[in-house]
Amino acid sequence: MAHKKHNPKTIAKPVSAFSHAMEVAPGARWLYVSGQVGTSAKGKLSPGIKGQCDRAWRNLIAVLKAADMELKDVVKITVFLTRPEDLTAYREVRDRHLGRVRPAWTLVFVSQLANPDWLVEIEAVAAKC
Repeated sequence: MAHKKHNPKTIAKPVSAFSHAMEVAPGARWLYVSGQVGTSAKGKLSPGIKGQCDRAWRNLIAVLKAADMELKDVVKITVFLTRPEDLTAYREVRDRHLGRVRPAWTLVFVSQLANPDWLVEIEAVAAKC
C-alpha cells in the first residue's frame, strides 16, 4: 500500500497544502529528518525569507535523497516560522517544491529559532514502503 491520506468529510477540509492524516503501510522504513534551515553546505545563510525557505527545502530534499527517499515519501512536516508576515512567501516556496504532495502538516510561529538570523526551520518524517 502506498501512503494513504485521510481527510474525513466530517471535519473541515484542509485549508492549505496538507492532509489531516497519513497512514503508512506495515513494514515501511522510517526516516526522521531534523529541522532544516536556510544555510548552505558552506555555512552561508541565504538572504530573506524566500531564500531561506528555498534553501531549507533543498536541504530537506538532499537529506531524503541521501536516504534513498523523495518528497512523496514524506508523511509529516513541521514548520517553524519566526514572523507571521512571512507565511505567504513561505507557502509560495513550499508549493514550488511540494507540487501535489500533501503530507500531514503543522506550522507554528515561534519567537526565535536557535540562531536569531534563521527565519524558518522545517523538519519531516518520511516512510518508504
